[in-house]
Amino acid sequence: MNMKMIKMAVFGLVLLTASVWAADSGVAERIKPVGDICMAGDDCAATVKPVVAEGTARSGEDIYKKCVACHATGAAGAPKLGDVAAWAPRIGKGMDVLYASAIKGFNGMPAKGLCFDCSDDELKATVDYMVEKSK
Repeated sequence: MNMKMIKMAVFGLVLLTASVWAADSGVAERIKPVGDICMAGDDCAATVKPVVAEGTARSGEDIYKKCVACHATGAAGAPKLGDVAAWAPRIGKGMDVLYASAIKGFNGMPAKGLCFDCSDDELKATVDYMVEKSK
């Protein structure tokens, strides 16, 4: 078999594979993206779907369970839950500053602590929970 015949065989196999895919309407469903990317400045209202049903906000304690990787270990300088000495100067700045840090991020803490399905009110409840446990 010469090179021209090999190329023709490969091309034929590619065409056959493409036609099988085209005939299988389920392929598009199986390979579709699992989500959308929404960048700052984009109109993302249509693509953002709440994970929690409206009116069923999670408690600060529930959300804190997503924060333990840093706030239970002190990773990236995060104040540990219950560490009065670490929390005192932060609490001294006022709750509005703590809320803003939780929502917008601060130093090593990313915005929303990477809890992008958390509402601002849920994050504030989490801050309240952590402050209450750290006085």
